[in-house]
Amino acid sequence: MPSFDTVCEPEMSEVRNAVDNAAKEIGNRFDFKGTSAKVELKDKEITLFGDADFQIAQVEEVLLAKLTKRNVDVRYLDKGDIQKIGGDKVKQVFKVRSGIETEDAKKITRVVKDSKMKVQAAIQGDAVRITGAKRDDLQAAMALIKKDVPDLPLSFNNFRD
Repeated sequence: MPSFDTVCEPEMSEVRNAVDNAAKEIGNRFDFKGTSAKVELKDKEITLFGDADFQIAQVEEVLLAKLTKRNVDVRYLDKGDIQKIGGDKVKQVFKVRSGIETEDAKKITRVVKDSKMKVQAAIQGDAVRITGAKRDDLQAAMALIKKDVPDLPLSFNNFRD
C-alpha cells in the first residue's frame, strides 16, 4: 500500500553552515568590532549574544539572512526571550524544531480525516504516516496538508509505492 511520512526535520548541516557563516560575518563587520556580539550553535539551540537589545536584533537579522540563503526555513526556529547575563550583556536562545509535536500531529490527522479523502493518517512518534490506495490520493493529501497547516515547515519523505 502506498504511503509517505510527514516530518518536521531541518537539514542540520545547513543550519550549522548558516550559523558558521553568520559568526564569520559578525566577526568581520565594523559595527560589531569590540562588542560581545556572537552566535553559537550547541545541539539544537542557537544562542545569540550582544551588548544590548538592538544589537541582538542586528545579530538575529544576520542569522536569518544566512539561514534563508542556505534554504533553511526560518519557521524551524522557536524564538526565546532576551535574557540579561552579567553586566550589560544580553543573550537570546533560539530552539531548532525537530519532530512534530503531539498537538500538531493531531491537527494534521484531523485535517486529513475531515477532507473525506481515501487516505488514512497515523501518528508514529514524531512523524505522521499517510497511507492510501492510490498515488494520486497521496499527492492530493500532500497538497492539502501544505495548504491547511501553513505554520509548520513540513516535509514529506519515505514515499513508498
